[in-house]
Order: sequence, then C-alpha cells, then structure tokens
Amino acid sequence: MSEKGLKIAFSGKGGVGKTTLASLFCHLYAKEGRKILAVDADPDANLGMALGFPPEIRKKIVTIADDRQLIKERTGAEPGTSGQIFVLNPRVEDIPERYVVEHAGIKLMQMGNVTKGGAGCACPESVLIKHLLRHLVLGRDETVIVDMEAGLEHLGRGTAEGVDAFVVVVEPGQRSFQTAMAVVDLAKDLGVTKVFLVANKVLPGDEETIREALKGLTILGFLPYHQGIARADLAGQSLFETEPLISEKVMEIKAKLEEELL
Repeated sequence: MSEKGLKIAFSGKGGVGKTTLASLFCHLYAKEGRKILAVDADPDANLGMALGFPPEIRKKIVTIADDRQLIKERTGAEPGTSGQIFVLNPRVEDIPERYVVEHAGIKLMQMGNVTKGGAGCACPESVLIKHLLRHLVLGRDETVIVDMEAGLEHLGRGTAEGVDAFVVVVEPGQRSFQTAMAVVDLAKDLGVTKVFLVANKVLPGDEETIREALKGLTILGFLPYHQGIARADLAGQSLFETEPLISEKVMEIKAKLEEELL
C-alpha cells in the first residue's frame, strides 16, 4: 500500500452519504502525506463541494463527459450521435494532468455521466470515460478515491478487478439495503473480491438490526445520524473541518478497511 496508492470506489443510492464518506477518506489519506486523486464519477457531481473546494476552484472544473472537443479528438466520433465508427482504445494518459483541479493537497477530476443509452452503451463518450477510469485505477501511483453512482456503468471487468476495495454505503431502510445488495452482486460479477459496507445515519440501538438485514456481508462500521452533517452541507463546508468526531469515526472505518486488505 505504501509503494502504490490504494484504489477505492464508493457506491450507494443517492442521499446515503457516500460522497461525504469518500471526501473524508480523501482528507484522511492526504493528512498522511499521500498523493490523492479524487474522481467524481457520479452524475450528481458534488464531491468538490464535499471536499471543501472553494467556489472559485470548482468553477474551473471541466466535466470530461461534456467536453465534446476532447471526445471527438480522442475517439474520432462526434459525441451524442449514433452509427459512427470510432476508436475503441482512445489515448487517455495525458487527460488527468489537464483536467484536475487541486486544493488542500487533493487533486479532483470530474468524469460526468453519459446521458444517452444505458448499461453497455457503446458510444464515444462511454468508451472514453471507461478507458480513462481504467487508466486511473491500473496505471496511476496515487491513492485514487472514486465516488461512483449506485450503478457500475463506468466499470469494466478489468477496471473492477484493479480496484483494491469497493465500499457500498447504506442507510437504515429496506430500499437502501436492496440497492446495496444489488451493487454488491454487480461488483462481484465484475471480479471485485473485496466488497464492504458502511452504514450511515444510524440511530442508537439499530446496529444489530442492520447486521441481521445485511447478514453475510462485511460491515466496516456505523456512522451515527448527526445534524452537523446537514449543517456542513448547508454551509458548503467540508465535514473534515467542521465535525472532528465524525472524522474520528471514519478514521476507525478506514483502519478496519486497511486491516481487511492486508
């Protein structure tokens, strides 16, 4: 883990707190002196805000899926159109250095989402994003933290197998549990062998009920329901700076994850 940075992907349905957890992992690893690349691969992109990037820096972010010129340049096809011949293995190695913004020792890249088509979309945008994510996971030395959507459309088998850990965030509730178990199954189908769960917004006394509902899955820890999280979000502040007790809880989860990966 010291020579080549960890590659960790976070997933979960909207609103469960996966972006918050991913941002805290970024800050904790940055505090250790690691080089961090945070990748926002959620269509509802707000990882930069969760990380505490100032508005003037966030304004500089170019979403890769929306950069029509880049997509055409690398794939040879016009994005958003069908029936074209395009390059299936576009060059992506230089993209990270051109599209990252940096703050507080953390580099951030915003992948965006392919709005046309569904799973398995063979469009130029999808091909570029999948190859770029594969490069970030397999070809980079930084610790890479990926904030995914609930689905796994950006992950191909080779990329998934290169991820060191896949962390699915859940909140108390059967719908969240069902989403989490579906994501776990998808991840395992793609060859991810290290899949873990974190339960968020947990009230006192609910831990055993959650364990029973998610029996057979490895739960790294429980994060309590905390009004400070909503306040930080409302103020556009980083939870790492405003709520040290939550950061301490996440540090315990991070330590458990590293024990599991040894």
